[in-house]
This record gives sequence, structure tokens and C-alpha cells, in this order.
Amino acid sequence: MLSCKASRHVRAGPWLVNVSKIGDTSGRCALGGKRRSRRYKMNSLTKPAHPALIARLAGALMLGVALIAAPAASVAQDAETTQAAPEASDAQAAPEAPNPDAVVATVGGETITEADLAFAAEDLAQELSNIPPAERRAFLLTVLIDMKVMANAARSEGLNDTETFQRRLAYLEERALRRAYFADRITPQVTPEALQAAYDALIGTIPAQEEIRARHILVETEEEANELKAQIDGGASFEELAVENSIDPGAANGGDLGFFRRGMMVAPFEQAAFALEDGQVSEPVQSQFGWHIIRLEERRDAQPPALEQVATQLQQQVLFEAFETEMEALKEGVEIVIEDPALAAAAAAAEGQAPEAGDADAQTAQ
Repeated sequence: MLSCKASRHVRAGPWLVNVSKIGDTSGRCALGGKRRSRRYKMNSLTKPAHPALIARLAGALMLGVALIAAPAASVAQDAETTQAAPEASDAQAAPEAPNPDAVVATVGGETITEADLAFAAEDLAQELSNIPPAERRAFLLTVLIDMKVMANAARSEGLNDTETFQRRLAYLEERALRRAYFADRITPQVTPEALQAAYDALIGTIPAQEEIRARHILVETEEEANELKAQIDGGASFEELAVENSIDPGAANGGDLGFFRRGMMVAPFEQAAFALEDGQVSEPVQSQFGWHIIRLEERRDAQPPALEQVATQLQQQVLFEAFETEMEALKEGVEIVIEDPALAAAAAAAEGQAPEAGDADAQTAQ
């Protein structure tokens, strides 16, 4: 289920467009979905990647993801100065960016260039994610053609001379300048060396953790679980019984759950599993998913994630730290006066937590 509030949709060619997002990201959309099945829920609990590291990154991410947005399109900023954040792993060379001055279409004698398409791609990033890649270029061009026609009509009526328009224009100019400054001064600070340093610092703070590998058989009733436990005690193959009886998706693998750490499973299951010795089979254990019979396969010290696995989070962290440092330097010696004392107090409390949250630039970081 997709629900969007305070948004207005119109059709642009074959596409349904949220026009409130063109230059205005005040609307917010939230995705929901059907309740996952028992099988999917149980399986999903075995898959989180390196929660200790991710938890330590969470603070920086909550701050950074809403603010440190680099341009979404390659030519949205000056093509000679914009530098994308480097990847931690080797990647294939990106295709050559088109000439930003290349003319794509003409509307009433006015041109639409590749740079215009890139700007539109930034503003409509969310809408583009719902459009097949092969159709996105045509979609953007349709929007720009309509926009130019409407803009010319607005000029002919003198709407560009109103005070409201001039104020909005000034705001958009400053926002564009901030984006340009960000791309020119802050984004280039995300170097491979900076990512490696951030990775080393975070890994050094993660305490050693034990992880175990276990198998389990999941059934619906205690009677079934007791019967299967008796068969296992009598010498029956745990793996074969899992394949034949378990209602968990891991049944096909003989009930193998792979390695997991504390905090990744529901409490009753976790407590029983970590209490076992290698090769030991538990008594039936009840959880919200049903009744489990668990066999511990092995224990080991958990390995930290590779840099490549957390590169995206580290990029966000390094970007945000660079942003904070730059802003502190820029604000030094600048007098900032907030007239409303209550607002001044709220701004001071929010400083360093979610600066300028809600800005349109804040939505393109992933």
C-alpha cells in the first residue's frame, strides 16, 4: 500500500506525476505492506548484517542522510567541478556523461538541454524510481516541455513580477549555491583514505562477539515437537526430519540457520541455542513462531564486516563530519540573530542534530 498525503498528481504523457514534488518536497510518502508470513519473519531474523557496527553508525546516519545529499545526476552541477563520492571497492567506469549544453528539444524557440534534464532528474528522483529506466528520459522531457509552456504563460501574465515569486527565486538561488558549494568543497573530502580511516576507527570500537551456527526444526504444536525430539534421540537424522517436517524456509537446507549473534533471534530461541554445547539438541522451545527443536553446530568469534559491506554508511558518516567541520568554519565570526527566543532555543537544541532537515536537497542521499 502506498499512501501519499498533501500531494497532487497529474498525468504527463503516459506517466502519473506528483506535481507537488517539482521544486517542492513538502509532501512525504510512506510505504507499507502486508504482514509478513511466519516463515518469512523467522527467516528474516537470521539475516541482519553486523548489527554492532550498524548501530554505531546509526547516529551519524540519522543526521547525515537527511542533509548530505550529493546531486543525483551527473550534470546537475557544473560538470567540471562536481565530483561523486568515491566507492570503497573497485567499480566499472561510468559511461561518459553527455554534454550539458547539448540541445534535446526546442519549445517556442527556447531550448531544453541535457543539463535541464539532469536538474529535473534531481527534483523528480522519487518519481523516477517508479518509472522503468528505458522510459525515464522521455518522462523528464515531457515534464520539462509542459513546464516551459506553463512558465511562458505565467510570464505573459506578469506572475514573475510578484513579490512572492521574487522571494521564492531568491530562496532557490541560495539553495542552488549551497548545492554547488557542497559539491565543490565537501563531497571531494570523501576519499578512499577517509573511508579507510573511518572504517578502522569503527572496527576498533566493536567488542569481540561470539556467534553460533545452528539448525532447527519448526512445527506448530508441542506434540509434534516432542515426537520429533524422541525420533532424534532414537538416532533419526536431524537434517532429514527438518526437510520432512519443518515449516521454516530453512527446511530445505536441513534446518540450517547459518551463523548468528545474540540479539538476532527472538529471546526464547536465542537463550536455548546459546545454552547448548556443540552437537547438542535442545528440548522443544516455544516462540511466537511455533515450537523449535535446535541443534548447535559450532561456535566461533564473529568477524567484523568488510569495508565494502559498510561503504555506503561510511560515506554518509564521512560526508556529514566534513559538512559539520565546514559549517563551523563558515559560521565563525558571522552574527546570527533569531528574533523569537523560543525559536532560538529550539534551534540551539537542534544544532548538530538535524540542521536544515526537510530541505529539498535532503532527499537524494542514498
